[in-house]
Amino acid sequence: MNILYLLILFAGPMLFGLYAQMKIRSAYAKNAQIASRGGITGREAAEAVIRSAGINDVQIVEVPGELTDHYNPMTKTLALSHHNYHGHSLAALGVAAHEAGHAIQHKVGYSMMTLRQTLVPATQIASTISTYAMIAGVFLLGQLGSGLLLLSAGALAVICLFQFVTLPVEFDASRRAKEQLVGLGILSRDEMDGVNETLGAAALTYVAAFVAALGSLLHILMLLAGRREE
Repeated sequence: MNILYLLILFAGPMLFGLYAQMKIRSAYAKNAQIASRGGITGREAAEAVIRSAGINDVQIVEVPGELTDHYNPMTKTLALSHHNYHGHSLAALGVAAHEAGHAIQHKVGYSMMTLRQTLVPATQIASTISTYAMIAGVFLLGQLGSGLLLLSAGALAVICLFQFVTLPVEFDASRRAKEQLVGLGILSRDEMDGVNETLGAAALTYVAAFVAALGSLLHILMLLAGRREE
């Protein structure tokens, strides 16, 4: 029972997370080597997508690192890593269009994105609380220890909710990206396999993050249940 417990709540999510990271790096590396026939850069693709949606107040900037691309709705900034900003590969265009998809979500008031942004402050606090409360709660006995475990469970529940809400936000952004890449003629339909592979692998990392958070929450709940039975 203990071995099964460890496999489900610890080894399972950890291995899944490692697999997701390997998958995205492998898919990205592969499709970063395949140039689009149109020769358009990631920056140009992102700009074409947001302009077609009537968005004129989002700044597209270059940021250091690899796969550090993101959209910040607070500053209306679409950030692309060096290779995706300047590159014209299928991977670069897919990632750039995906981030542009987030900008479109922001403009149209996509409900799940709005909810996700609302949860950001609480999630940042919960991330700090959960680890320290869990460690202290495990080593402390009595009501104080149980109370800290309960606090950690509450914090992890917030993180789980945030990760769960993130899933439709990311899936929807990828859907919008694919539609726009073909609809605007940036890529041909026969070039979309590389984009689908890259964005599909990226989506897996968000699923892994949710599974990891859920596993941690279940672990705390089982600890609490065990203490009540003592």
